[in-house]
Formats: sequence, C-alpha cells, structure tokens
Amino acid sequence: MQIKPLLGTIALAIALPSAALAAGTHAGGHGHDKAGHVQDGGHHAMMKIGQPAKAAPTRTIEITMRETEDGRMIFEPGDLKFAPGETVRLKITNAGETDHEFVMDTVDAIEEHKALMEKFPEMEHDDPNAVRLRPGETGEILWTFGEAGTFKYACLIPGHHDAGMHGPLHVN
Repeated sequence: MQIKPLLGTIALAIALPSAALAAGTHAGGHGHDKAGHVQDGGHHAMMKIGQPAKAAPTRTIEITMRETEDGRMIFEPGDLKFAPGETVRLKITNAGETDHEFVMDTVDAIEEHKALMEKFPEMEHDDPNAVRLRPGETGEILWTFGEAGTFKYACLIPGHHDAGMHGPLHVN
C-alpha cells in the first residue's frame, strides 16, 4: 500500500470543502454575464426592493463608482429615487482604480451582507441586484422596483462601505 498518495488524497478531500466555504458565494445561483447583465434562467424571486426586469426599462440611470483624492470611496449620484413598479436600467461604471461593487437591498440585508463579506472577503456575487466591476468596466442591472420604502445601496468589499461607499435608495 502506498501511503504518500493516499495521504495526499485525504488532505485534498479535507482542504477542498474548506476552501469552497471560505471563498463563499451568494445564494440564488442567479447570474450576470461578465459585463454585469442579468441573465435569465436563475432564481427571480421578488425581493422587497423588487425583482429583475421582465419589461423594457423606462429610463436609464448612470451610476459611477470611484475613489476621491482624500481617500473616500463614493457613488455618483449619492441618492437614488424610483417609483414603485418602475423599471429601470442601472448603468454602472467603475471609474476608480480598484474593484468596486454595487449591491442594493433592504438596509438590514445590506448590513448582514457587509458582515458576511468581512468574514469571507473573496465571496463572489451572483445576485440579480448586484454587480462587481474591475477598474474601467461598465455593467448594468435591469430592475423593476417593488414596494415603497427606503432601501440602501453599497459597495460591500471590505473597507469600502466604511470609506463612504453607500447611499440611500428611495422607492416612493
């Protein structure tokens, strides 16, 4: 019996599940293509903030993510407003020098997600309400807003939210 190959196989079997858990992923199995476009075929459950668009958008909102000279990280515009049932194209551009993401959800869900990202910083997004972009990339989210309320959008890459990269999203 060869002990070394057997030990290597056992070590690999133990390490792989741990690596997958540490890398993390978001539940839902819902996809964006590499440009950040929401794809059909995944989980399209209605969230409080709404759902992926099934109709053509009525307007396009351009959002820029970047860093400032004083080290803050920001979204422009800093406050987003929509009507319940409104379908929009969120065209999101990373004009910064580091990766950024745009995630929109309830305030509580953003805070929970932020804490999870701090534990698992390599977590990859695969949600219809989020897009992660490298410097210079542009992506989009096609979205129909749901119930009225105040929600939140943020970059949840560790440290970015704390550097100012978040804002209110109003549906009224």
